[in-house]
Amino acid sequence: MPLSNRSQVNFNITSQKLVNFMASAIQVPELTDMQKRLTFLLITFIAVLVITYSCSQLRESSKQPALAIAPDNGSISLPDGFSAVVVADSLGRGRHIAVNGNGDIYIKLRGVEEGKGGIAALRDNNGDGQADQIDYFDDLGGTGIAIQNDFLYYASDSAVFRKPLDGNLVPQAPRDTIVIGLPSQRNHAAKPITFDGAGNLYVNVGAPSNACQEEDRQLGSPAMDPCPYLELQGSVWRFSDSKFNQTQQVEGYKYSTGIRNMVALEWNAGAGALYGVQHGRDMLNTLYPNQYDNEGNAELPSEEFYRFEDGGDYGWPFCYYDHIKGKKVLAPEYGGDGEVQDRCADVGQPIMGFPAHIAPNDLLFYSGNLFPERYKGGAFIAFHGSWNRAPLPQKGYFVVFVPFENGMPSGDWEIFADNFAGEPGAELRSPRAAEFRPTGLAEGPDGSLYVVDSNRGRVWRIVYSPPA
Repeated sequence: MPLSNRSQVNFNITSQKLVNFMASAIQVPELTDMQKRLTFLLITFIAVLVITYSCSQLRESSKQPALAIAPDNGSISLPDGFSAVVVADSLGRGRHIAVNGNGDIYIKLRGVEEGKGGIAALRDNNGDGQADQIDYFDDLGGTGIAIQNDFLYYASDSAVFRKPLDGNLVPQAPRDTIVIGLPSQRNHAAKPITFDGAGNLYVNVGAPSNACQEEDRQLGSPAMDPCPYLELQGSVWRFSDSKFNQTQQVEGYKYSTGIRNMVALEWNAGAGALYGVQHGRDMLNTLYPNQYDNEGNAELPSEEFYRFEDGGDYGWPFCYYDHIKGKKVLAPEYGGDGEVQDRCADVGQPIMGFPAHIAPNDLLFYSGNLFPERYKGGAFIAFHGSWNRAPLPQKGYFVVFVPFENGMPSGDWEIFADNFAGEPGAELRSPRAAEFRPTGLAEGPDGSLYVVDSNRGRVWRIVYSPPA
């Protein structure tokens, strides 16, 4: 609720408590009439002071500016009762986003903005939801960024760093290196990060390959078996969140493997488990035209939503999930025909499958109290959109919601925020034609949902007000 409404509620509660206390105090039978009158006068005096102070606070809160809600919600569509502030625009190619307890916003940029930096820092000085102060710092691009134990952690394509948050919008201390020497690669280079709150940092290291062929993405090139990329890549790795200069080979622990690329990675504190949404493999119709047509390639394989287990193997590159059939099947590179499971019957299964090539790029489990109760504990997923549905129209470019109960989905997924790509209903043939592409998600201290775009660097703050 707005601050002025909250102050009004506090004022009403305080006044009612005073009335109740006065009434009970003068009913004490051991007091004489004179003592009751003196008690009443004393309590009245205190009440006047308290109510006067509450009124002043109410007047001060009423001076706070209202949120600058965009008339068109910044060009996106939202469910009834939800609205959006455009916090900032044209920041650069935004990837992941983190919001501090004081409301400061930090956005990791894919590359270093010319003459600026690889992280955008935003501060709202007057409470209207829009950034009044925007600064840039650091000299590395990347994807992962998060706040943990009053440190700002962020990743390049080959390392993880942190800076202590010191009250300044731009942290002043030199960065410390937490993890070093991660594989730097052209394909699936992003290193998203998350924390379990028990001293552990998790980093996705994507596979630099589509399906582990000897010649990547080449018609007729044989697959490698075993796949050499699974030694250091195609896996989620665990490190200490406080030791410096850790490497995969020495301090790193391979937590889960068989994962092609997991940009949407998040620890779910409510369930005490690690989750992620995988980018499925590409080019079924191009590499295996006798088995898959354009329509089949546009729908398969699934983007897979996982709850990871310590030591789990989730099947890449040997398997993919078919959400239409509801099962893992053997990949064509390894002799699969779209039906046979073979070694895929025993690998880790997803908790949900999404249509192909909509590109999940961030995951957030909602813990706030601003949104209606049905959203508490559920998952928001940002789908960035992909190129591989061609020649059919693109899909994705939205944020979806998945209800959760007891650590598992309790209902089907639904589109929460839409129309990032442009006009509703317009056919999109290429990601380059999309106006915006939702990429990063974060929850603010008041329960707002922040979304950042990777085309122009627009940031939305989504809020909720109950319908009148």
